[in-house]
Amino acid sequence: MLAATLIVDARCVETFSDALLEAGALSVDVTDAAAGTPREQPVFAEPGSAPAVSWPLNRVVALFAEDAQVAARMSEALRAASLPEHTRYDIDAVSDQDWVRLTQAQFTPQQITSRLWVVPTWHDIVDAAAINIRLDPGLAFGTGTHPSTRLCLRWLDAHLQPGATVIDYGCGSGILAVAAMKLGAARAEGVDIDEQALLAARHNALQNQTPAVFHAAADDVKSRADVVLANILANPLVVLAPLLAGLTRRGGRIVLSGILAPQADEVRAAYQPWFDMNATEREDEWVLLSGSRHAAGGD
Repeated sequence: MLAATLIVDARCVETFSDALLEAGALSVDVTDAAAGTPREQPVFAEPGSAPAVSWPLNRVVALFAEDAQVAARMSEALRAASLPEHTRYDIDAVSDQDWVRLTQAQFTPQQITSRLWVVPTWHDIVDAAAINIRLDPGLAFGTGTHPSTRLCLRWLDAHLQPGATVIDYGCGSGILAVAAMKLGAARAEGVDIDEQALLAARHNALQNQTPAVFHAAADDVKSRADVVLANILANPLVVLAPLLAGLTRRGGRIVLSGILAPQADEVRAAYQPWFDMNATEREDEWVLLSGSRHAAGGD
């Protein structure tokens, strides 16, 4: 394959990216041109929020087939985006890769707490005496490498009571439900809207020999739980507040993650009609909120 790389500003990056695909690019990748420098800027977006703005300067990489006439394709895209046809770009050959092996190399055993590890299935167990979660995430979120997942795993290790019942809403790879069972839960149930995530979660439960169960969000959850976890994003968490409150028994705990620090107050306020939200944990820019379900009222 061939990769064409150039820098474009915010006003035209979306139009130019679309034009590249129309001109025959196999894929287009847009990143901050200042990445890795003090001028790097984080840009976040999630369901229910306004679309994320682009960076002031964007590094655009378009992949083309080896036999593509890249110069002609680039000229077509530049014209379509009203950019000067003499705009400078670089063309580099992209060597074939063992993409499976390359992807697996990104995930290594993660020590979450003194006794809890997440170990990808293609790695050997580091500490046989620890509680080891064997994980093959497939296409689902939840590898133990993201701060929001680690925050939830640490909370479970510190606070989950033996024999508790757990619901993980937005379970992804099933990592939290599997961890709950290994940490002594009597029942752990995972819910997700993505069928691929449910397949990955069931596979991971089997690999770990844990009887966690997983089903689609469209199916009714039959009972309340002692602990309800949701590692999603801030806007969906706000929308789901009444539903998640309804899944938490009186006196039970809610655990919310996938929240950026500036979003914490809004999420906390959404849950306060049902919960005493008095605990916050943080890693980098991500926070975890937890609280206890009121003994009465709030329905």
